[in-house]
Amino acid sequence: MLVTERRYDIDWMRVIAIGLLLIYHIAIAFQPWGLLVGFIQSDEPMPSLWIPMTMLNVWRIPLLFFVSGMGVFFAMRKRNILGLLKERTVRILIPFIFGFLAISPLHVVLIMDYYGQAPQYMPSAGHLWFLGNIFTYVLILSPLFYYLKKNDQGKLAVGIKKLFSNPLGLAVAIIIMVAEAVLVNPNPFELYAETWHGFFIGLLAFLLGFLFVFSGKGFWSMLLKWKWVFAILASALYIFRLIEFDLVAPSYLMSIESCLWIFSAFAFALKYLNKPSKTLAYLSQAAYPIYIIHMFMLYGACWLIFPLEIPVELQFVLVVLFTFTGCFALYELVIRRVSLLRPLFGLKLEKRKIKQVNLEVKEV
Repeated sequence: MLVTERRYDIDWMRVIAIGLLLIYHIAIAFQPWGLLVGFIQSDEPMPSLWIPMTMLNVWRIPLLFFVSGMGVFFAMRKRNILGLLKERTVRILIPFIFGFLAISPLHVVLIMDYYGQAPQYMPSAGHLWFLGNIFTYVLILSPLFYYLKKNDQGKLAVGIKKLFSNPLGLAVAIIIMVAEAVLVNPNPFELYAETWHGFFIGLLAFLLGFLFVFSGKGFWSMLLKWKWVFAILASALYIFRLIEFDLVAPSYLMSIESCLWIFSAFAFALKYLNKPSKTLAYLSQAAYPIYIIHMFMLYGACWLIFPLEIPVELQFVLVVLFTFTGCFALYELVIRRVSLLRPLFGLKLEKRKIKQVNLEVKEV
């Protein structure tokens, strides 16, 4: 397989996508329909926030699926298929089950208490539905991925690399994603959580993300060459959607816009972010646990701040500060430091802890 070096730009894309997810979910709490989708809602909404958020909304979740498919490519380099399934079980399935039983129910307790209902324990996937999808995709697609790895110079592998080394390959990718939108016909397009649209768009994005990295340097060189075209076309489609369709365009147009934003994001990340840094090293570790706990922190912020008689703009600032600060504080002070908690939030056991355990076993 051609790609062997670490891709810091892809790490950055994952971190940025999760950061945008936090901002997006905070914005929902300030929409007049927030309660309808299960959020604690401000009594004084800020509908203007939705204009930039709807630009993000058509590509933020597909982007994470693309990145997840790319991540599997790198995870496969030193693992056979059983090793990959074991690693993904530890990394994804265990945090999903833990979150299903212990994290998502906390959101329910907070929202029921806020609206004067008797709190109940209700296990659910909640925002962690994404992890369940990812684990399912690994089970479905890993045989194909390992076939391509084993037959790196076979006709299929060579054809894939050739296809995705020119813009025609991106046109094929867009057609595939548009076909999903047309056949499933989601309403609205951005309803991904626990829907067939979310499942199939995730499956296709996951597959394409893997194939993009598998295709090697030819794909990334092509992507860099066309980066401004992708960005300009995506911006034009968003403006057209805003003016002509009041942000709710036909699903095929939103699918095309989504792909173009994602292509431009990967191209600009490769251009400017493909280099190591201490900040990235820290955020790469923190991003996954923060994704798992961010809704609990957001609901807690809304529960505390929304009853205060202060301007809605100040509410927004305080909710942002509380959510981000709370997430990083819980991660830094508790999750990353308590060995028993680390695997439940997708973190590896620290090497020194593993060595200590091994020594204790030998002594026994």
